[in-house]
Amino acid sequence: MKSVVKTTFHSLPIKFQCVKKLIYHYLPQPKKSDFVYFCSTSIKKFFMILHTQTPVVDETDGLPLPHRIWAVVGISFALCMSVLDINIINVVLPTLSHDFGTSPAVTTWIINGYQLAIVISLLSFSSLGEIYGYRKIFLSGIAMFIVTSLICALSHSFWTLTIARIFQGFSASAITSVNTAQLRTIYPRKQIGRGMGINAMVVAISAAAGPSVASGILSVASWHWLFAINVPLGLVALTLGLKYLPRKEERSNRQFDKLSAIANAITFGLLIYTLDGFAHHENNDYIVIQLAVLAVVGTYYVRRQLNQPSPLLPLDLLGIPIFRLSILTSICSFTAQMLAMVSLPFFLQNSLGYSEVMTGLLLTPWPIATLVTAPVAGYLVERIHPGILGSIGMALFCIGLYSLSTLTADSSVTGIILRLMLCGAGFGLFQTPNNSTIISSAPTRRSGGASGMLGMARLLGQTFGTTLVALLFSFVVHEKSTAVCLIAGSGFAFVAAVVSSMRLSQPSTLKTKPR
Repeated sequence: MKSVVKTTFHSLPIKFQCVKKLIYHYLPQPKKSDFVYFCSTSIKKFFMILHTQTPVVDETDGLPLPHRIWAVVGISFALCMSVLDINIINVVLPTLSHDFGTSPAVTTWIINGYQLAIVISLLSFSSLGEIYGYRKIFLSGIAMFIVTSLICALSHSFWTLTIARIFQGFSASAITSVNTAQLRTIYPRKQIGRGMGINAMVVAISAAAGPSVASGILSVASWHWLFAINVPLGLVALTLGLKYLPRKEERSNRQFDKLSAIANAITFGLLIYTLDGFAHHENNDYIVIQLAVLAVVGTYYVRRQLNQPSPLLPLDLLGIPIFRLSILTSICSFTAQMLAMVSLPFFLQNSLGYSEVMTGLLLTPWPIATLVTAPVAGYLVERIHPGILGSIGMALFCIGLYSLSTLTADSSVTGIILRLMLCGAGFGLFQTPNNSTIISSAPTRRSGGASGMLGMARLLGQTFGTTLVALLFSFVVHEKSTAVCLIAGSGFAFVAAVVSSMRLSQPSTLKTKPR
């Protein structure tokens, strides 16, 4: 009898642990904590997670929770740095033109060189990430970004600054090309939508903060400090990345295709440059020559990719229906976004008479609404098909853009803000599920190609949108040009909603089974 009691007594802790494991693994967890966890603000999101109870998930395909937080913080700093550096320079272009004695058209190459470097190298860096590891490419990009930012800050001539900006663009390309691919090794597969939600929040905050940060720095220091601010941000990102980013990655044994990289740079570089020249009515003879070279090199590039097992231009991934539809939806959505974001300031300043500062404040509700809805969408995509969320988001975006086209000189500030919030909410509801689907639908070994294609879709959409604004402003009466751009943007958003709904014919790569 004593032995039975003794055995039972000693087995109680084991049985208690089994019951505890049964409860935590098989019974549903409270959903209130989930909602608070996913809807908190960006700063609280990083730190509240330490104290918030979350559903138990399989962590074998992601980093442990404490390491995951700091890895995401490091990636967010790097992403913030690269996005902020695009918007922060726009404000100071007139000052740079005056200081260097260059024309406004020539001065814009400080921005154009940065963006062109990203476009021509994005897919190449994503391919290098698959071969040599995402961590290595990402950290190299951060280190190079710190150095080039320091050179920019110390520049005293136009050409020194421009060349430094071009190399800064290459380093930003290395960061953004593998940024989303790394989330696949940081998060468990079932939680990839949450990582995309944080990414979308960081981009929204950085885009909104650009003009404000620039104004704050210029009020107390010279334009050189607009670049110097990247140094501490980069050092924080580099330190966290070296310590917490995962070292274990699935790599490809193939060789880097140098010929395809050159053809890729020529093809996309000429495409962007030709579109820009066409929009600004450059010499037609030059445009025809550029189109001829683009057709020849582009044809060679595509034909070469068809014979590659893991092509630089991920044609193999475009053969996946849900990936192809998501990329097309992304291009249409960013085209619509740029049609609005580029044309709206002209209407607010020229037609409604608002100052530059007031115009910036009026546009802020858009990214703030995206900031709120993006993490919520990251939560919902684990339970609802991304085709449904994307269609609803783009439908709201379409309605918001069309409502903006009805603005008149008598429109109230409240009316403008509500319309912009509707646009931002719709875009945030779409962006997280769409980006998550693009990454998760690709094989793990092709995460770099998917990440590069995600960035390329965004860049192509933004370029098409900017080009359309320039064309419509050239051919439409000034008083109606912004309204026409917004209606065109609403049309692209509608197309994106339709294409997104077509994804319902494909199984979701993100939706988890209810527990």
